[in-house]
Amino acid sequence: MANLSAPVSELVGTKTAALLETEFGITNIEELLRHYPRRYEQRGALTDLGSLEIGDHVTVQAQVKSFKNLKNASRAGNRQEVIISDGSGQLTMMFFNQHWREKDLVPGRKGLFSGQVSVFNNKRQLTHPDYQLIEDETAINPDDYAQAFLPVYPATGKLATWTIEKCVDLALAGLDEVEDPLPKEIRDAEKLMDLSLALRAIHKPSSETELEQAKQRLKWDEALALQVVLAKQRHEEDSWPAVPRLEKPDGLLAAFDARLPFKLTKGQLEVAETISQEMAVGHPMHRLLQGEVGSGKTIVAVRAMLTVVDSGGQAALLAPTEVLAAQHFRAITELLGPLAQRGRLGAHDDGTGVTLLTGSLNTAQRRQALLDITSGQAGIVVGTHALLEDRVDFFDLGLVVIDEQHRFGVEQRATLVAKAGSDRRPHTLVMTATPIPRTVAMTAFGALDISTLSELPAGRTPITSHVVLASEKPSHMARTWERVVEEVQKGHQAYIVVPRIASQEDKVLEKGQRQAIALEDLAPQLISGPLASVRVGLMHGQMSGADKDNVMLRFAGGPAHPDGIDVLISTTVIEVGVDVPNATTMVIMDADRFGISQLHQLRGRVGRGSAPGLCLLVTEAPPFSKARERLAAVAATNDGFELAALDLEQRREGDVLGREQSGMRSSLKLVSILRDEEILEQARIAAVSIVSKDPELKLHPALSRAVQTLIDNSRAQFVKKS
Repeated sequence: MANLSAPVSELVGTKTAALLETEFGITNIEELLRHYPRRYEQRGALTDLGSLEIGDHVTVQAQVKSFKNLKNASRAGNRQEVIISDGSGQLTMMFFNQHWREKDLVPGRKGLFSGQVSVFNNKRQLTHPDYQLIEDETAINPDDYAQAFLPVYPATGKLATWTIEKCVDLALAGLDEVEDPLPKEIRDAEKLMDLSLALRAIHKPSSETELEQAKQRLKWDEALALQVVLAKQRHEEDSWPAVPRLEKPDGLLAAFDARLPFKLTKGQLEVAETISQEMAVGHPMHRLLQGEVGSGKTIVAVRAMLTVVDSGGQAALLAPTEVLAAQHFRAITELLGPLAQRGRLGAHDDGTGVTLLTGSLNTAQRRQALLDITSGQAGIVVGTHALLEDRVDFFDLGLVVIDEQHRFGVEQRATLVAKAGSDRRPHTLVMTATPIPRTVAMTAFGALDISTLSELPAGRTPITSHVVLASEKPSHMARTWERVVEEVQKGHQAYIVVPRIASQEDKVLEKGQRQAIALEDLAPQLISGPLASVRVGLMHGQMSGADKDNVMLRFAGGPAHPDGIDVLISTTVIEVGVDVPNATTMVIMDADRFGISQLHQLRGRVGRGSAPGLCLLVTEAPPFSKARERLAAVAATNDGFELAALDLEQRREGDVLGREQSGMRSSLKLVSILRDEEILEQARIAAVSIVSKDPELKLHPALSRAVQTLIDNSRAQFVKKS
């Protein structure tokens, strides 16, 4: 049985082995054989020299007539000119700096020569052609040679595709039966090739059919290993104990529901019931709640938090930015009203405290917040990364809610979860407003149960989006600012989003590029020009937490605020979570510099009240460009799931889900998390079955090694990208 774990240095020279490792991380034979071709070429139909067409990929059977070494006239080095003929015509073959080919291409030798026909000095030629010399004309079939698949490997300047092909050929020559990580019952049920045959066929396919069968088999290897990793993670998490958190019929949750000024949607009620049932058992809930911008995820999370508080525990909400944390703190406090005033005059008998912990608190505020958390005075704690610090000790952490989960790494989430104690785990609810196509969610979050809120609360109106061509139609740009002023005159508010804080005048730009619009340049122009009649505020990530909070309070206060803000010019710091129902208009400058999902997130800041929302995507991108197509797609639909799928396709399956999954996805060479839904689903079912019966994979040693290889490769990719 072939040893796939043997070092590749046993096959090739020291120099080549070192290059394989440094260029591609290939250290053993299996890694070499799983360095799959990125595409395949065929030499082209067998053709006589009299019927060659310029540009065709051809194979000709001919005889060498002459070989000349010539010096280059305009550059260093030499070239080799070889004339071949098949009796009906002749053709020039050209090589550069390959004088050693004179030993092969001796006049009189016959062979099969293939390449792309070009013309130079009115003569047809093949440059650097592939060829196979013929010793015995009966031993080779020219048609088979012409039609064979030529693998083209991912290569670098130091390691060419033909060098990799030679290494792979050496590995295949010694390949016999190998230990197969895919259980026989799966191979039989799915009618899949054995591993040794699949590895041969992926590199040296005899037909399109055999190539597709090999790919299907090797996709299963990747899909099953990935799903086993996720199934093992979920199995381990389910084995941890958790304190059951039961609803209290006459507690905080009931009082909160009674004071809500609106009815929950059907989707909110269904998800809330699911969460309630999962938190009532003795092992931790692990649920991902995804939903369109404005679909009401926060209300669902608040109800879950109140259930935990009713049971005597605490809930922590982790937000990625101080702006979003402050927004959540204000929203939860306002929603709860007297229910959030524990210890104060007029508070509800069963009320709780709500505490905000961020890095910008002063010493006294921080000390009080830490005391409220440690003592249990704060049933609900809202914070940023400051919650992860060692000094933060919870009285009884029962639920962790993570908003915009893709902004946090695995280690950060684990740090907060560990604060529940060494002998138990809290329930966990992670939320995202970035819609995730089903296959992506199944792949990246297979260890989580997934709930989706797709309907908008009653009273919400769809957002209308338009592309504004700033340079092509200047009158439309002028109309944009008029429209902003009109919305303010109606009593509404507007956002203007720019991609940068400051200009980069010293940055060297490529030809045709221009500087991105900067807040510091645009704001003065608007304040002294078209927006002179309205109150304008500025916000960006370099402002202090206190200053950002002050700006948001003034903007949230709206027209009635004595120092209110009508139009907020901001960077993407307002991308997620910011909720000002009175804001109806958003203008995104240089919209082509943002991704699809980011544009969808940004425009979700408007249309959150009863008035219609309007989003204007301003661009100077040229006609028929990919950027213009992207903006047209965003303007054409409000369906975040449709846009997310498009975004992921354009970004090669994207990194919108966060850094912690990037290594795992990068280790998938054949499986597409967008297109291979059926394989991923079947592999998930198989993985759950295997892990439930054999969690340590003791009965599946080859699969266990494949899983460990995936984990190791993923970690290496993660480190490489960090």
